[in-house]
Amino acid sequence: MEPRVGFVGLGIMGQPMALNLVKAGFAVNCWNRTAARMEPVVQAGGLAAESPAHVAELSDITITMVRDSPDVEAVVLGRKGIIEGARAKAVLIDMSTISPQVTREIAARLKERDVQMLDAPVSGGDVGAREGTLSIMVGGEQEVFERCRPVFEALGKTITYCGPTGAGQTVKLCNQVVCGLNILAMSEGLLFGAKAGVDLRVMHQAISAGAASSWMLTNLAPKVLDRDFAPGFMVDLQQKDLKLALEAARECSATLPGTALVHQLFAALQAHGEGQEGTQALVKALERLAKVEVKA
Repeated sequence: MEPRVGFVGLGIMGQPMALNLVKAGFAVNCWNRTAARMEPVVQAGGLAAESPAHVAELSDITITMVRDSPDVEAVVLGRKGIIEGARAKAVLIDMSTISPQVTREIAARLKERDVQMLDAPVSGGDVGAREGTLSIMVGGEQEVFERCRPVFEALGKTITYCGPTGAGQTVKLCNQVVCGLNILAMSEGLLFGAKAGVDLRVMHQAISAGAASSWMLTNLAPKVLDRDFAPGFMVDLQQKDLKLALEAARECSATLPGTALVHQLFAALQAHGEGQEGTQALVKALERLAKVEVKA
């Protein structure tokens, strides 16, 4: 018998993920602070719940997909939170990107109620969420991970067990460090080409075929050239993740100078009111320094 799945948090990522679970045949119930976000899931065959606690009451596995550590704490441990409704032996899967330390603290609280927790942040953006092709990084007990594998397979293509509680979040922060520096590398390459006067589409085609190729170069560089800064993943969210990475790095005495630089450049975008644009807008911070516009 398929487990009953609850979903808390139906934003840009959460809503298509919940819809993919419905399409995969799971009985899905959901809750979102803005009730209108539940309507597409209900129309597809899901059930609207009254609170996170109600979601947990109806579910064997409850997924959370919210913005930041305080938001996960609120929907899990707060008033009418998941901890109030979850039954013994139930599982919470947090697919948000939050602090590894906060993850471990929440897991300890849930364990007191005999509720298991997996931290399973994702990479792949809104496109991966819609298409069910997310990369999922999972921390927690391996037996619980294996039990929940069918749920993960409805949401992603690359599903990796990373280790004990908090390991999924740590691996995701490593991912965000690499993503941030790749965005900077892409932006600097485009800016240099613009300043030097070469045809940027030709340059992009040429370097995409060699060792410089990357997801960012393939997916974000064309948007920059078209001056399309609509978010697949927002600057504000990338900043949140880089802040978490720098905090976690400080806790283990890891030095991340490149990450600190990218964090400051994104902060410059936020200062210009561009925090809700896509991360490809990083090029704008460099454009202002070089007094050039990068476009095809």
